[in-house]
Amino acid sequence: MFAESATQTPGTVRPGGRTARTRAAVRDAVLTGLAEHGYPGLTIEYVAEHSGVHKTTVYRRWGSVEGLVADALELAGEDTWTPPDTGSLDGDLRGLAREVIETFRDASATAAPTAFIAAAFQSERAAEALRGFYAERFARCESVVRRAVDRGEAPPGTDAAAVVRAVSAPLFFRALITREPLDAPLADQSAAAVAAAVRAGAYLPAH
Repeated sequence: MFAESATQTPGTVRPGGRTARTRAAVRDAVLTGLAEHGYPGLTIEYVAEHSGVHKTTVYRRWGSVEGLVADALELAGEDTWTPPDTGSLDGDLRGLAREVIETFRDASATAAPTAFIAAAFQSERAAEALRGFYAERFARCESVVRRAVDRGEAPPGTDAAAVVRAVSAPLFFRALITREPLDAPLADQSAAAVAAAVRAGAYLPAH
């Protein structure tokens, strides 16, 4: 997403030591600020104060609030998360769906992803970073569909990203649009419906 240049944009490499600690401190301040004030209320001054990083350093390395949000998302994408591997398509999709509801069931855990989504509606750079984050997540989930194909549970050519979107979409709708409660039976229902659609070939490329 970010191109290398003489003045390297944060997130193009995975630095270690003090640089990594600085970046993590700034990321944590961004998450806290988004949760407390939302994207419109997030400022570089707030991030500098709460991260312990001098304001001039924040300006020099991240440039703007958009840069801070984009880098926080990029850093989030550098984790070691892997999709469930339960031995069956139904189990894997159920595991993915339950991870979604766990994220949105707790108010403190919900604040950051909700703020990132809100920021994406107000900043094209934040939207681009959010798309990149989920594209990378979908790529990791390709293994779920690949294993299902190998086991004969899904037809070859099944679109893994479409499958993951379909599992999570009704849960995101309830969490972010209608603000309805989420629970495990709802997650299991979403997973079961998508698993049945996968076996029926609903996620094969259109011809």
